[in-house]
Formats: sequence, C-alpha cells, structure tokens
Amino acid sequence: MELNPSLKSAICALFEVVEDQQGVQRVITPLEYAGTQDKVVVRVRPRNGYYQIDENGESALYANMHGGDTDSETINRWAEELSQHGSKTGLIFNEDETITAQVTNPQLVAPTIFHVAAASQQLYALATAHKERSSSDFKARLQSVVVDICTKLHIPVQHDTVLPIGGDLVADHLIGDPNNPTNPPLIVIAATSATRLLEAEVIHMQYRHLKQRGFVLAVAENSKIVGLKQFNRANYYTGKTVEFDQNHLGQLMAEQLG
Repeated sequence: MELNPSLKSAICALFEVVEDQQGVQRVITPLEYAGTQDKVVVRVRPRNGYYQIDENGESALYANMHGGDTDSETINRWAEELSQHGSKTGLIFNEDETITAQVTNPQLVAPTIFHVAAASQQLYALATAHKERSSSDFKARLQSVVVDICTKLHIPVQHDTVLPIGGDLVADHLIGDPNNPTNPPLIVIAATSATRLLEAEVIHMQYRHLKQRGFVLAVAENSKIVGLKQFNRANYYTGKTVEFDQNHLGQLMAEQLG
C-alpha cells in the first residue's frame, strides 16, 4: 500500500531546506531538543568527492546552555558506541563536539540526515539528564558557603532577590546593605548554565550603566558546564567569575566584603 500524494506532501513539508553560502544545504527538521522549542538543524556540505553531514556542534552547545555536561562518562561511552556503529551510520562525535558523517553516494544523504538528527537528540538528552539534581546540589552547596561567611562576618544576606534594575533580574544572594556607603553589596550569581552566566554579565553591565553600587560575583560549578569560552569571557563582563571551590570561595567573599 502506497502513501497517498497529500500525505507525502505533508511529510515533506515538515522539512525546510535552505541553501547557505558555498553550496551548504541547511536542513531544518521537525525534531526538537527535548524540553525546548529548538529545532534540530543538519548541514549538508559538499566536499571534494564526498558530502559532510553534521549538526554544526549545536547539540553540545544547547546542552551546555541548559546546564548539561558533554564531558561526562555517559557521553564518552555514548561517543564510543557511536563510532563502533560507524560501519552502519558513519557517524562520529568529534573532539570539537560536532556529530559528523561523510558519504560519497548521494542516495545516502537523506538517511544520513536522519541519523545525524537522531544522534543530536540523543546527545542532548544524555547530557542534560541529570542537570536538575546537579544544579540543585550545586546551588545548595553555594548557599551553605554564603550563609556561613555572612554569619561569621555578621553581614545581612538576602536570597533570590529581584535587583533594582530593568528586566526583573534576580540575584541568588545579595550580601551586605545596599545603603551602606562604605562597602558595595556583593551580588552572587549561581551560574548553572551559559544562559545564567549571561544574565550575570547583563546585571554587571546594567549596574555600571546606571552607576549603581554593587559587585557581581558569578560562580559556576565548573567551567565546562557553562562552556570554557563563555567562562573566560565572563571575567571581562562581571566583577569576577570563578569556579566553585568551597574553601577559596569563602575567602574570596570575605576579602570582597572587607
């Protein structure tokens, strides 16, 4: 039994193909990364004698932006299994965190696009599977350090506080008295994802633009969760951005508040 023409058209309409520069075909699939509205997009790049098909590293990027971990043992095992099945699908997970395949037969381009799209969803799902538990644990440990140092220094602290700037941006911890003319308050941001780290940068820039008193300290569980490039860049757009270290963090906050 064959599919009727209208159903065939309906299925094909779910895919959008856009031609980019240098003959690259960008295939926007109907598949989405779980829990988001971001579509899985696959590129088909003509090379000398073959086609390279990849997702441009977006699976890992989105996973990191949503607090995932693309350098975990789970992902490493998944990458090994992916390469072991290379004879069937030709897919590999490169060191630059891009899912890639190469085909020489034009008839294999379409099925390979599906393989890459499916692998993209797998990578995202595995990388973000434990993010809620990890994020919750990290925020609890950070709050413990904050409360401990504020208790020792007899400094007031507010948690989950809306800041007096545009956008209703929230500080995880606002330490000190904003009305104290001697020491500016310490605004602590738990950077659980690249997006949250970006919010810390926006808070810092708004405080500078409005000439408000406040020092933004962004704390990431580790640089890989937010992305190494984003982590390094953030030091230029916040008061300071650091990885979580229970011993050193308390000392850093005490120095800033002193």
